Amino acid sequence: MMEKRADYIKSIEIKALWKGGRHIKWELQPDVNILSGINGVGKSTIINHSAVNLLKIEKGEMTPGEAPHGVAIRLYPEDATWIKFDLIRSFDKPLLNSDLLEKLADSRVKTELDWQIYRLQKRYLDYQVNMGNRIIALLTSGNADDQLEAAKVSVPKVQFQDMMDEMFVETHKVIDRKSNEIQFIQGDEVLTPYQLSSGEKQMLVILLTVLVENQEPYALLMDEPEISLHIEWQQKLIALIRQLNPNAQIILSTHSPALIMDGWMGNVTEVNEISSK
Repeated sequence: MMEKRADYIKSIEIKALWKGGRHIKWELQPDVNILSGINGVGKSTIINHSAVNLLKIEKGEMTPGEAPHGVAIRLYPEDATWIKFDLIRSFDKPLLNSDLLEKLADSRVKTELDWQIYRLQKRYLDYQVNMGNRIIALLTSGNADDQLEAAKVSVPKVQFQDMMDEMFVETHKVIDRKSNEIQFIQGDEVLTPYQLSSGEKQMLVILLTVLVENQEPYALLMDEPEISLHIEWQQKLIALIRQLNPNAQIILSTHSPALIMDGWMGNVTEVNEISSK
């Protein structure tokens, strides 16, 4: 049987969230899903359980059915066999894995967000290579429609660059559009992404993760993405993600009212609404 990629996750079920045996059944919307609730009620656990217990680490893919830890997902379409996903954690704590630090060639990688940026740099280079190959193929096809399509291929990358410049305007940083790697210019100085503040790194990680998925359907899971983001960035976050990739299914937990102020109140689910004994 051929594998079929899903458009989005229809539901997440966790048979026993804690040893107390709470049952979680969350029916999801195709676009935006926001999990809310008081501290300690299980928001982060649900997001991380869903990903960690169903992922294939090498590919960043989830498969439907039940995992050993009692976690199950249903996909759309029903006959889909897998879905691509990204999991973003926003806590910028120091890296404590000594084996990992020894293997890294880049000594600038010191925190969790640094590590996410380090991995994204390679994905960004691969994205640009694939984008370039696609443009060449379209331009050399001899088809007039393909040549028009070639002009659209780089639009998401330019959107991403414009977004970063707008986010960082108050600190006078602009993204270096001539570099193949992500770096920034501030006055006469060239900055690596590791020199950004925690909030700036976090926004970069989220938007760059969305960009390199190349507008394909996939699930973006985020655990409290508002951490370190000032309130204006929180209000814009979901709209920016949707602009970069309208096919992304957003699944996130949050404490922040600002994140849902821009038209997303109807997409909020309280943990107690999806849990039972």
